[in-house]
Amino acid sequence: MSLLTVSQLGKSYRVYASEFQRVGRWFGLPIKPTEEHWVMKDVSFTIQPGESIGIVGQNGAGKSTLLKMITGTLQPTEGSVQVNGRIAAILELGMGFSPELSGRQNVFHSAGLMGFSVAQISEAMNDIEAFAEVGEYFDEPVRTYSSGMQMRVAFAVSTAFRPDLLIVDEALSVGDSYFQAKCFKRIKQYREEGMTLILVSHSADDVVRHCERAILLKDGRIKLDGPSRDVTNHYLDELFGKKKTEQQDQEVVTQVLAQDDFMATEDVFATRGGYNPAEYRWGHGGAAIIDYLLVVGNERFPSYVESNSHCDFYFKVRFDSDFENVVPGFLIKTLEGIFLYGTNSFVSSRGQTLISVKAGDVRVFKFSLSLSLNAGDFLVSFGISSGDPSMGDLVPLDRRYDSVMLKVSRAIQFWGIADMAATFNVEYPDASEIEVVKHD
Repeated sequence: MSLLTVSQLGKSYRVYASEFQRVGRWFGLPIKPTEEHWVMKDVSFTIQPGESIGIVGQNGAGKSTLLKMITGTLQPTEGSVQVNGRIAAILELGMGFSPELSGRQNVFHSAGLMGFSVAQISEAMNDIEAFAEVGEYFDEPVRTYSSGMQMRVAFAVSTAFRPDLLIVDEALSVGDSYFQAKCFKRIKQYREEGMTLILVSHSADDVVRHCERAILLKDGRIKLDGPSRDVTNHYLDELFGKKKTEQQDQEVVTQVLAQDDFMATEDVFATRGGYNPAEYRWGHGGAAIIDYLLVVGNERFPSYVESNSHCDFYFKVRFDSDFENVVPGFLIKTLEGIFLYGTNSFVSSRGQTLISVKAGDVRVFKFSLSLSLNAGDFLVSFGISSGDPSMGDLVPLDRRYDSVMLKVSRAIQFWGIADMAATFNVEYPDASEIEVVKHD
């Protein structure tokens, strides 16, 4: 049995010529509204027990509306929501809290609305107070709280009793990194015990890290439902650029050339060692990433790279338009989509590098680094943008996400993802500093 089933869900806001017509519609009179604005239409999906789902989309896509209908705080215009279990939700910050009541009093109020008895809440109160870590403010009015303190108490009470489904809507973004880590640790524990998670976040990295599946909403409809890494790649496309049209892609001529002819001007990216056919490519156009090269030592396109090896990543760009400044970028991710390291020419050169190009130019860019990763498979992405990064004004021209598969091996054992190159010594105090106690 599914935990949550959403069927053809829709929500519209209607405008009537008068309040009498609105009331008449409530009683079933056939009165048509003067205006009808649909903010959500034909949304259907199913979530199984134990799943973790991320919901992404630009502002106004319908994320909060969907969650409010799932939790029952907003009634749908059409469709249905079926929940087979108990929901705990952290939606709008401070939602359900009375500003004049203390944190402790709000805990009794909120947990009571969730269906728990006074005895159950009292028994859990010490744990709630300890988890929230707001100190003496726990007995002060909530109106004196910062947004982060409100989030602490809201999360503590919502998760004091493990729900079947936990919904978190951007609330954790207002907390400090310490408390975010604490929250996600509890979420991980509950998920291991079978809890289902719905996480709404503008952070693609958070969605990939905590969710196996994601849903992309656009204009109140589901645009994509699938693995979180694939969906968040499309979401980044929605935020920062648009995918090239088929016509634009066809204009890029692919021709197999000799392996050592790296200075050719044709697009031979897909012919190189390690190329990932499942790459995600998008951008506004005006430039095309047409080739790449990995050099480790004297070897080109090695089948694997030893951990801590020095690597040179080259990629070649053909420019079809003039740009006052372009910014090449480079990114390494895990197969799950977690960002491990990324940089660009502006960051690496501390803003000292200005790259001006003309239409017809071909440039080769190089990023060099020591690959301090543990054994495993990783994904490399390349990108070229235009604009002034110091002003936050970058326009993606061509981005090839997850375009290269990189296999890393290790000669020396360590745990985790990255090698921090720790050193170890056994320190002995100087003999003269050792106090010797003699007993008669």
